Amino acid sequence: MESCRFDELNIATYRIPLRAGDEPLAIREPYVLIVPTYGGGVVAKAVPPQVKRFLNDPDNRAWIRGVIASGNTNFGEAYGAAGRIVSAKCKVPLLFTFELMGTPEDVRKTRDGLARFFAQRQSHEPHQH
Repeated sequence: MESCRFDELNIATYRIPLRAGDEPLAIREPYVLIVPTYGGGVVAKAVPPQVKRFLNDPDNRAWIRGVIASGNTNFGEAYGAAGRIVSAKCKVPLLFTFELMGTPEDVRKTRDGLARFFAQRQSHEPHQH
């Protein structure tokens, strides 16, 4: 969701590497995962393999604080399933689900919601580097 311009809010963004041979991403600060839902409606295939690989690192998993998912409402029950799966497995809230690339309203909600989310967390959680 580059259109959210998180950098303007001093919210760092990172991209999980696409290929298994790429340098793995290591996050050591609180984050919210924005995940697409894959699998064409098959819930068992909803979480992208790159995201599974990232979350299999216990240190990465320790810093997740929430998840936002995209999906396709054409897939019915599987809409946004990746977010529900990650939320349940990591025991963090599913904060928002949006359709495909998101509407301008989705962008606004995501941007405003994450700004509030991180502002609230800053007062409750020590910031570590």
